[in-house]
Amino acid sequence: MTNIRQAFARVCNANMGTFTNIMKQQQPLALPSIRAMSSASTPKQKATATDSPTLDMLYGDNVPISAKKDIMGDVYCKVADRYDAVSDMISMSMNKRWKQRFIEQMRPMPGDKMLDVAGGTCEVARRYLQYQDTVNHDTTSSVHVVDFNDSMLQVGRRRMAQSSWMDNERVTFAQGNAEDLADVPDNSVDIYCISAGMHNLPHPERALREAYRVVKPGGRFACLEYGHTDTPVIGQICRWYWDTGIPFLGQVLANDRASYERLARSVRTFPHQKRFAQAIRHAGFHLPGAGYELYQWGMMVAYIGSKPRTA
Repeated sequence: MTNIRQAFARVCNANMGTFTNIMKQQQPLALPSIRAMSSASTPKQKATATDSPTLDMLYGDNVPISAKKDIMGDVYCKVADRYDAVSDMISMSMNKRWKQRFIEQMRPMPGDKMLDVAGGTCEVARRYLQYQDTVNHDTTSSVHVVDFNDSMLQVGRRRMAQSSWMDNERVTFAQGNAEDLADVPDNSVDIYCISAGMHNLPHPERALREAYRVVKPGGRFACLEYGHTDTPVIGQICRWYWDTGIPFLGQVLANDRASYERLARSVRTFPHQKRFAQAIRHAGFHLPGAGYELYQWGMMVAYIGSKPRTA
């Protein structure tokens, strides 16, 4: 661990000149637009292959938006076994606190059926079931984990293999696409949850429409996603960290700089939380107040809302 910290300190010092120039420029981050928001179909309408792309230049390169799914599938195949461990290191263990707070703010009720989308490693599913067991003293709630990447699902299955939750079928798994949850019936889940998954999707607005379709009237929508820090100095530090520090740590900890560069770009180019909250509301969900809560100045953002009971 000491060697890793020393190596990271060296790369920080080596890039301090670049960082100083960034601070002097103080230019705002250029964010992608959500072009489909004004013309998106009604919440209950299924997404089609002709929908306009939501995020322009999602990874800051010239890859067509239609290829993003395959690219990120390859990335997660490479990082699946180390994903949570490296994420904890990258976030300085704040990742665990963020997810625990997210579950608490979600306020699961006894007997709730949760759909955990992009939840392959079961970090959120495990915390959800622990909350139900220890806070609600409930053994009837369940979680269905869906992920487009089988490598991530295999990690989750291994982690849950010896648990009573698996024995009692309170946790189940399926490979699936967040943008087309064909195997999930309409109005069938109490909670739709997606944690750090929206930024990987080629068309997040399709996933939002699918979320609206599958949640019961009165049910909850819960999304935890990387955000943008608007505080000038902290924001510049965070952007430098994503651009330089994250790829370096990916190389040191997982011997895979390229994959973590892709992950960092997908986070950096995701829409600002104000714009994404608008997209969630446009899909049909009610979000109270500003529509989101910032964790650590906006490094992570929680969006927790509900589907109208009259829907």
